[in-house]
Amino acid sequence: MENDKVKGQTARTKLRSDAEEQAGTKTGELHPPDNDLEMKRFVHELEVHQIELEMQNDELRHSQEELELSRNTYEELYDFAPVGFFTFDSSGNIQDVNLAGALLLGIERGLLFMKPFSSFIGDAEGRMIFSDHLALIAQRKVMIRCEITLTGEGGAVLDVQLQSIAKEKISDKSAYVCSTVFDITHRKRVEKELQKAHDELELKVELRTEELRKANGQLSGEIAERKRAEESLQVAYGEIKQLKDRLQAENLYLQQEVDQRYNFGEIIGQSPLLSRVFSQVEQVAPMNATVLLLGETGTGKGVVARTIHSRSTRKSRPLITVNCTTLPASLVESELFGRERGAFTGSDARQIGRFELADGGTIFLDEIGEMPLELQCKLLRVIQDGEFERLGSPRTIKTDVRIIAATNRNLTEEVKNGKFREDLYYRLNVFPITMPPLRHRQEDIPLLVNHFVAKYNKKTGRKIESVSKETLSSLEEYHWPGNVRELESVIERAIITSQGSVLQVLDRFDVPRKPEAFGEGDVKALIELEKDHILQVLKKTGWRIEGKTGAAGLLGLNASTLRARMRKYGIVRG
Repeated sequence: MENDKVKGQTARTKLRSDAEEQAGTKTGELHPPDNDLEMKRFVHELEVHQIELEMQNDELRHSQEELELSRNTYEELYDFAPVGFFTFDSSGNIQDVNLAGALLLGIERGLLFMKPFSSFIGDAEGRMIFSDHLALIAQRKVMIRCEITLTGEGGAVLDVQLQSIAKEKISDKSAYVCSTVFDITHRKRVEKELQKAHDELELKVELRTEELRKANGQLSGEIAERKRAEESLQVAYGEIKQLKDRLQAENLYLQQEVDQRYNFGEIIGQSPLLSRVFSQVEQVAPMNATVLLLGETGTGKGVVARTIHSRSTRKSRPLITVNCTTLPASLVESELFGRERGAFTGSDARQIGRFELADGGTIFLDEIGEMPLELQCKLLRVIQDGEFERLGSPRTIKTDVRIIAATNRNLTEEVKNGKFREDLYYRLNVFPITMPPLRHRQEDIPLLVNHFVAKYNKKTGRKIESVSKETLSSLEEYHWPGNVRELESVIERAIITSQGSVLQVLDRFDVPRKPEAFGEGDVKALIELEKDHILQVLKKTGWRIEGKTGAAGLLGLNASTLRARMRKYGIVRG
């Protein structure tokens, strides 16, 4: 609005000047009016023109007063504004400054005229920023901001923000810069404090995060370790419980074994047949091979089984004996493989089977020929796969046992008659050992008699010191259908009944006589008949002993038994 008034006043001044100039040039050309009428009209026009001039003067005076009022108002606003206003020339010299700007620098207003503004900038970088700021304003003709640091009177340091724009003077078209200077010292300090607090907080957060990460990793490791420990404890608890049950069962079994007497002591003898048995035991004992003991009742198959186990790598583990003839048929399976509680009527507790007890050791299946046919399949599975299930349980149990089986039956005939599984027979007959009957090793009888006399002297407290030749001859001549077990019983009874220090065997009580129908000639005839029959079969098979077409198979004998008979009868290939 003020600019419009100034422009109007200027236009009227110019118009007046032009009018005066024209009036001056035409003064000489003016002629006085010719008559009174023209004079009056001329005077009237002058009066009107004078009135117009007076009115214009009044208007101009009024406008000047308003302009002065506006100028005073502007100057008050300019001087007492809360921010500093500076006017710079193109070189950055101060042309004008308000009171706020002078107070900002701490210098009297009149002393700042044409003073370089860069002299108040405390650092070279700030002076470079201000110089670039002026150049950029002159180039772009837009409002531009920058931030610098000023050093006021007394060394006071101020952070300020310049907001500048380029202008031009109307008179000479020269450029100048109008800048608004804001004191941002407090803001900068707060920003620095905030940034410092932010950095410290970030550092604390980072450190705490790292601590939490480490703690979390440690906690995760502890949790994993705890889980592993719990799993190990569960496994250990299960193993301990299993071992506890097994040890209890083993303890019970061993107590039962201790309470029982062995059928007879260590095998005593030095006959060739018994020496062959010892050689076979030495061969097979260190191995884990299945052993099948063949021979009549009382020949010492149980003692040989214990000897094999004691010389094996499993001697630190138990030898579990199962006599298949003493177990009721209905309980054989539960005794061998165990049962769960409630598996059948009357089973009010869980029972660990003999195979589970023998895990890592040896199981001796005595009189295997008496095992029911329906259980032979399950036994075959244990031998082949090493696994079974308890009665009443679907869980498969793994076991590692060595099997030693014994029988007084001819298993070949049992297989032919359908009473014994052929595949089970082949699995058991890996390493057969035939125990010779006592009648085939008569030279061992004196040694056995001395052994049993010493044994029962200690047991009964008697002092039998000798055995007469007649007694020994009587014992050697006897057929001994009960083998060593029968001889032991006879000696025990003779020690009880003998008077004095000499063993006395009463024929009619102690040594049953051979049937009267068989004389010495008859017995020899039977021996010769057996010898001739073996020779005929050997010649028929081309002296082949083993195999399906061998003489042992045709005679229904074990190959080792046939070889023993051949040595006994002196049969050799011519």
